[in-house]
Amino acid sequence: MSGDGRFTVTRRLTKDQQARRERLIESARELALEGGYPAVTMHDVADRAGVARATVYRYFATKDHLLTEVAATWAHRVTHDIDALAVGDTPIERLTALLERIVFVAAAEPALTSAIIQAVTSDDSSVDDARTVLFLFVRDRLSAAIGDPLPERDDVELVLGHILLAALLSLASLRRPVEEVAAMVRTSGRLVLAGAMVATGT
Repeated sequence: MSGDGRFTVTRRLTKDQQARRERLIESARELALEGGYPAVTMHDVADRAGVARATVYRYFATKDHLLTEVAATWAHRVTHDIDALAVGDTPIERLTALLERIVFVAAAEPALTSAIIQAVTSDDSSVDDARTVLFLFVRDRLSAAIGDPLPERDDVELVLGHILLAALLSLASLRRPVEEVAAMVRTSGRLVLAGAMVATGT
């Protein structure tokens, strides 16, 4: 997957349509930053983007679908400089640096984090494809941070993805202190990688 098309399964868009779609995502992001999940309505997104309300529904089936795409652009923004973020000489150091970065950025934008977590964990079926692509992207970023060959890599990435989701839920829904959540992902990342290596005698 590459380019802007990495985040969603959709028809091929013209340049103007892609620009309009990105403007809708940015408008939803701004509204979520200002007021969280309740502040994002299809009507207000359309108004902020300067389009008719029907236009929003041509690109996004529901509010949760739209916010899941916001989550995808957020994940890309937070991890785009993966080489600079994943500092350290070992997989554990690189992974924990990335996990901590995600946690601290999420904590700095609590209303947005709460909105995208509520959408991504929705039982709305229109979210399914976008959520799958988002989770695969996050796993790819985790894999890039680990870098070195790792036994049972797919299982490790899956577990780490669930740990990250739990961390963001802890911030957004449980209102846990960011230092506590950062310590949790740091410890969890270290234990998961160390366990995978020990289990296979690496």
